[in-house]
Amino acid sequence: MSVIQVEHLTKDFGHNRGVFDVSFNVEKGEVYGFLGPNGAGKTTTIRHIMGFSRPQAGRTLVNGLSSWENYYEIQKNLGYLPGEIALPDSLTGTQFIKMMADLRKITDMAYTETLIKRFELEPSGGLKRMPLGMKRKLAIVTAFMHDPAVLVLDEPTSGLDPVMQEIFIEFIKTEKKRGKTILLSSHIFSEVDATCDKISIIKDGRLVSSFIADDLRHSKTKTFKIEFNSKTEFERFQSHSNMEKTQIPYEIASVKEQRNQANIHIDDKDINEFIELISGYRLKFFSEIKFTLEDYFMRFYDKERKTNNLKGDKIINAVN
Repeated sequence: MSVIQVEHLTKDFGHNRGVFDVSFNVEKGEVYGFLGPNGAGKTTTIRHIMGFSRPQAGRTLVNGLSSWENYYEIQKNLGYLPGEIALPDSLTGTQFIKMMADLRKITDMAYTETLIKRFELEPSGGLKRMPLGMKRKLAIVTAFMHDPAVLVLDEPTSGLDPVMQEIFIEFIKTEKKRGKTILLSSHIFSEVDATCDKISIIKDGRLVSSFIADDLRHSKTKTFKIEFNSKTEFERFQSHSNMEKTQIPYEIASVKEQRNQANIHIDDKDINEFIELISGYRLKFFSEIKFTLEDYFMRFYDKERKTNNLKGDKIINAVN
């Protein structure tokens, strides 16, 4: 069942800014990664999901309800962590937590206290002088304090130190096990890769790829880096490659002739045969190059690479 639905969402601010025909679904109980740099359209999409902005075309729904038309209804069981935190300077953190508890009609503060302890929040100080990292912890606590079933998190670890980022990632994994539905917008590869079931990449307001995370993590196409012992061995491998490909379907992805090196793409099922083949050459080293989420992402953002050379396209399946 789709808990969050984004259907052909378009909001054009002019000068190629905004989001254009964006569509994806977040199913019940999954963590969906929304990956892109600042300015790519992540926050604009989220503002429409939250009901803060009215689309020019398309629509967004939460639990089957239009975000724009049913703003107050969807907020009851939704937790939101904004990328930019704006808190009332006149309050202390403790007063802000109480205000949010009153708005949400929370009378039992046990879960809130658990969150305060887990994220090492010191809420007694005034918000005006509170450090950014502490403000981020306060925003996390107030986003989760009513234990919502649906969570929309926009750059959630921005401003947190590395230790607290890991604590947050472990917390998201726990929430996922509890059956929460989570949209996680980020430009940090490690937190997306560690938590997400599905991922969409957005560029210039348009989705450029949507895929199941495990398809990328467990790609059947492997990449190996080989350095030959001499120029003679390297040239012998190159000259024999076309002939050998008729038996073992590998691809020479790139070469560094000055170093006698080659990068090879090959399917999992052919690796043993390829190792047997390559054992006939004198090598300095032979090692696998792990293909990461960052590698795949940069294929869309590295202007020096041509689109038709995208590695991994054949293993990525659309999820919408």
